[in-house]
Amino acid sequence: MSQDTEHDHDSQANLSDSERLSVNTTPPMPKDNHTLEENSDSSKDIEVDKDADDTTDSHANETSDGYVDEPIKATEDLENDDLPEEISDEDKETIKKVASDDNLSQAKSYASILVEQVIHAKETFERSLGSLFTSAFTAGLEIGISFFMILSAFALLNDVIPSRYAMVLSSLLYPIGFIIVVIGQSLLFTEQTSLLSLPVLNKIEPLHKLLRLWGIVIAGNIVGGCIFAALMIGLGLHMHLFTDHAIDVYAEHILGFEWWVIFGSAVLAGWMMGVAAWLVTSARDTLSRIVLVTLITGSIGFLGLHHSIVGNIEVFSALLYGNTVSLWRYLVFLVVVLVGNTVGGVVFVAVLKNRTFLFEIEKVKEQAAEARAKMDRRRF
Repeated sequence: MSQDTEHDHDSQANLSDSERLSVNTTPPMPKDNHTLEENSDSSKDIEVDKDADDTTDSHANETSDGYVDEPIKATEDLENDDLPEEISDEDKETIKKVASDDNLSQAKSYASILVEQVIHAKETFERSLGSLFTSAFTAGLEIGISFFMILSAFALLNDVIPSRYAMVLSSLLYPIGFIIVVIGQSLLFTEQTSLLSLPVLNKIEPLHKLLRLWGIVIAGNIVGGCIFAALMIGLGLHMHLFTDHAIDVYAEHILGFEWWVIFGSAVLAGWMMGVAAWLVTSARDTLSRIVLVTLITGSIGFLGLHHSIVGNIEVFSALLYGNTVSLWRYLVFLVVVLVGNTVGGVVFVAVLKNRTFLFEIEKVKEQAAEARAKMDRRRF
């Protein structure tokens, strides 16, 4: 055994219990003969410094096999400034502990998902107004692709099978626009509703900034959707992909309910979109995210639930090119569905999952206190 190796063993023997525990819990390094003979503490420091340096490039760290490095680093590199000022330093350390998640072979932890969402939402709050509106406008255009495909399929199937079945089968194309939006990371209101409310629930951002941000995203989504309806649906009519009658039929399929039924349907749709945002964050690769978005949004389309941004395009198209929708019906529908989607996303996803996270924090604090008490008893 070399002198350096003997010196390392002597150094570790003189460590305190807490320091020896830190060394023993350090993730194993690759099995290189020279690396194993180096001081483990130094290796740990180098690894942490490397992760910290890579943080600035986290948005571009998607590997060739579809795995994304950024969510892992987001929870590993938490800073105290990312957490509410009102909580104690001890609580901040506890949150960072339960949020750490660096094992790609296992599912992400509950806390890791939630803290990651809070961090990404905080970054959204810090974006410029022009960037926010442009991203939301792009999402409004992209989500229109879903309706364009659905309407074309409905018009084609309606000639060969009963209208009800044609409606159901064409709704299976509903996820196309959502996949483009989610994977392309554009700002869609219903997909971002619960995400953006988390910093406010944790007292990191004020409520008025959230309302302003929601207003920008909604405006961008609606303007983008209306422009898509005016241009692309008009183009589809001239290409004979569908008729104005098909547009009216689909609009009445959405509007033909009492306002409270539309509101309840919108709440459920907002809830499901919040769940979709949660599941997308939990996924580690792009293929898994596509599957999850397809399952959730496909269910929304199959059930005929009311989604404010897609619904805006569907009803506005009937306002422009159909014969049954008035401006008043369009505006009332839009307000009711926007409120319903917001309630579903914020209350049933953000609030409940945030409360679960706080309970988990308390549990970890109790376990840490018990561990410290046992260690103290062993010392004495």
